[in-house]
Amino acid sequence: MNTKNLVLMALLVGVGAALYVITPGLVQGMKPDFMLTMMFIGILLFPSVKETFLLSITTGVLSGLFTTFPGGFIPNIVDKAITGFAFLIVLLIIKKLASSMFVSAILVGLGTVLSGVVFLSVALFVIGSDVGATFAVLFAGVVLPAIAFNVVAFLIIYPIVTNLVKRSRFKTSVSQA
Repeated sequence: MNTKNLVLMALLVGVGAALYVITPGLVQGMKPDFMLTMMFIGILLFPSVKETFLLSITTGVLSGLFTTFPGGFIPNIVDKAITGFAFLIVLLIIKKLASSMFVSAILVGLGTVLSGVVFLSVALFVIGSDVGATFAVLFAGVVLPAIAFNVVAFLIIYPIVTNLVKRSRFKTSVSQA
């Protein structure tokens, strides 16, 4: 791994953490996870197993530390690991299409859905809640708005990051395209 790439990934995670901390909780303390958006941007920039592992674990641990959802530490780590690698696999399968901003935004939306489902499933299993009603309420109250937040944030932040990367000496899939 290149030190410059590690610095860029750290900056993305740091911005995601700052946005995550200042975002108020919506339903039962859950909040849209902007760290997820930054993880997706990092995976789009550095689509490899090493970088995905590093981004997934880092964002999972930080999201877990900052979560306001009861018992949310372990579900955040599991969620980010599964979502990060699923996102990478889909990205590698449709590599040519993923260069389109529209397709990437759809992937971010689908990744947010997967993340929300995994997080809620693991969290509700860990805390032993009434899974049916609680899952539906949390999905509708937090995951659906998070999809909109993450896609809009992605559409604003990704072009800025890719333009900066193209002007710099970072070696990413964006700078090589």
